[in-house]
Amino acid sequence: MSYEKKILQMKQLLKKTSTDAVKKEQQVSFEKPQEPFYSADWVSAGLQQLQNDLGTVFLKETHYSLDYQHGKYKLGQFYEALALWDHYEDDHPIKLTSEDMPVFYDTETTGLKGVGTHIFLNGLLEESAEGFTLKQYVLADPSNEAAFLWESKFWQGEKAVITYNGKSFDWPQLQTRWTLNRQILPPLRTHHQIDLFHISKRIWKNDLSRMKLSNIEVAKLDFHRVDDLPGYLAPIVYLDAVRSGESTSLFQVLRHNEYDLLSLITLFIQATELVFSTAAKDSANVHTNIGKWYSDLKQEERGQKLLEGVVHQYSEKEAAMANYLLAFDKKKNRAFSEAAHYWLAALPYLEERPLVEASIELAKLYEHQLGEIATAQRYTLQALNKVKMSAIWKKEAKINKIKQLEKRYIRLKRKER
Repeated sequence: MSYEKKILQMKQLLKKTSTDAVKKEQQVSFEKPQEPFYSADWVSAGLQQLQNDLGTVFLKETHYSLDYQHGKYKLGQFYEALALWDHYEDDHPIKLTSEDMPVFYDTETTGLKGVGTHIFLNGLLEESAEGFTLKQYVLADPSNEAAFLWESKFWQGEKAVITYNGKSFDWPQLQTRWTLNRQILPPLRTHHQIDLFHISKRIWKNDLSRMKLSNIEVAKLDFHRVDDLPGYLAPIVYLDAVRSGESTSLFQVLRHNEYDLLSLITLFIQATELVFSTAAKDSANVHTNIGKWYSDLKQEERGQKLLEGVVHQYSEKEAAMANYLLAFDKKKNRAFSEAAHYWLAALPYLEERPLVEASIELAKLYEHQLGEIATAQRYTLQALNKVKMSAIWKKEAKINKIKQLEKRYIRLKRKER
């Protein structure tokens, strides 16, 4: 059967189940669903069968020691990362301390969005007495969804939920499914969210062309997946397992989810080491991104220190953006000569947009603070010519930019007289 036909079958099955669920919501009483016909087969294959007051759930539980190696990290290095954050007094998007209750969370779903999309696999990786425990809850069938969601325990306590693009995908999906079962389930708690997708974009902007987790695994975490099932096949495999009762291929989906969750731990370790500059030397671009991140968080002293480190450790070409950003810090602190020095160091290596902005800033400094009108004219003209030749600005923005620069240049010519 073709991929498209299987997707259509799934939608028909889930549409029927969703309609039935809406009707049940209108009823006061709840009738516990029957367990699936394939329960014994799935248990024989290696899954645990759980029964709660709301129905049936299947579980695969895996334990890892702190010495377990995933890529270039051992899982126990997670606690070294926590120790760094324990001594960090300010807020930070990736901050996680030993007082938090972390849970690394990843889902597999039957689609990308919409009320008809079900979560069929909840993967939760948490601390345990011996190291870490991965609990992968599998939806028995759509009629047992409330039982499946209840087992996640997201209605209990206050946790730090660490995901990869979870703020935009996994957590909203969970909220939607929880809402549809709200008459049966206890309220979903609000938990602290750490999304490593956005963290990765901050750290590796202009360093990695693609921010897929599998790409970061290879490029940064030294982890290479073996016989991994493509994510787009996961819903088809699940549908086949529910229809036929055959669970062999379902374990490939569980393995894919396991890879994701183990990589979340090591990605958290790597990101923390880079933020604290304890990782092995990376690239000037990465450390510049982190320095800018500190500045954007209003932690200017940390940002400036890191950017200055980039300037001292790398060539002027590699440190171009660090010089560019440091110049703004120096200008803000009224160290005008130093600001000019950093912009001049950056200028030969900047791309179009920052090159234009640096030229304009130099023109302002030489006019108002350093008193060199002819030099101010030169940098204004340089910016003007660059904008005229550039294709990166939209038409209206380009016209306005040219008008502003022409006005500045005319004023400087008059001032020279």
